[in-house]
Amino acid sequence: MILDGRRVAQKVLDEVQAGVERLRAEVGVTPMLAVVLVGDFAPSKIYVANKKKAAEAVGVATRDYVYPAGLTQRELLTLLRTLNAEDDVHGILLQLPLVEGCDEDEAIATIAPEKDVDGLHPTNLGRLLAGAPTVVPCTAAGCLEILDHYGAKLEGAEAVVIGRSRLVGKPLAQLLLARHATVTTCHTRTRDLAAHARRADVLCVAAGRPHMITGDMVREGAWVIDVGINRLATGQLVGDVDFDAASKRAHAITPVPGGVGPMTIAMLLKNTLGAAQRQMLGGELRPPQSSPGRRRGQSPRPSP
Repeated sequence: MILDGRRVAQKVLDEVQAGVERLRAEVGVTPMLAVVLVGDFAPSKIYVANKKKAAEAVGVATRDYVYPAGLTQRELLTLLRTLNAEDDVHGILLQLPLVEGCDEDEAIATIAPEKDVDGLHPTNLGRLLAGAPTVVPCTAAGCLEILDHYGAKLEGAEAVVIGRSRLVGKPLAQLLLARHATVTTCHTRTRDLAAHARRADVLCVAAGRPHMITGDMVREGAWVIDVGINRLATGQLVGDVDFDAASKRAHAITPVPGGVGPMTIAMLLKNTLGAAQRQMLGGELRPPQSSPGRRRGQSPRPSP
């Protein structure tokens, strides 16, 4: 079975659009996402453009802060603190990677936790570890969304996560633990990686190495989530899993492209809506504290 991420992402986006319309009708507020892009990294520019297109489709407003020549760390932190103070900005997306000379950890920690739609702020990661998440990193959340959509049985399952980044591997392991799976976290330095992979009922791979998981490393009947996106010298996009070989053994598998990739943007917009709902409603229906568009501080001018 092919796990169609595009189909699942569209379902999430439809739900986000309905939520945006309800929020607008109830309190007259449109979720606003501020996008900060520092540097001239081509893949980041493409990714941001795709996010903006998807946001427009579901009714989420965006405001871009694009600095092709880069910013100093001090200027970046000042911008983020200013956006934190903006009443009409509900989510802040800091596109990674940053340019050389900027400290990602410090920048992420500067974003207000309630506006951190990537789920990477230490407070939000801590809540995930404590079992009380508010915002979950988008790609990890997207992986679980796919498994749920297609009815994977996670309770008691042997789950193996290959990859330990804060973007995917670590949060995904916590999400699977919360669903009562037995989780093993592996990485590129794990001894006898193949033996661990073959045990998995659910195998999630996010190591960033093309075709590192071969067909004989996949257990018969396993669910395989391939997070990797790698471009070969030929220009072909492939995952971390050898799809042709693995699909002959797996019960279900995500393709690359068209698997996990579309879920990241969908979950980002779901997180943005959730952030707006928490800020505007606070758990109960009440009017916003200030009129939409009104600001506590003077904001840097967004990019056109």
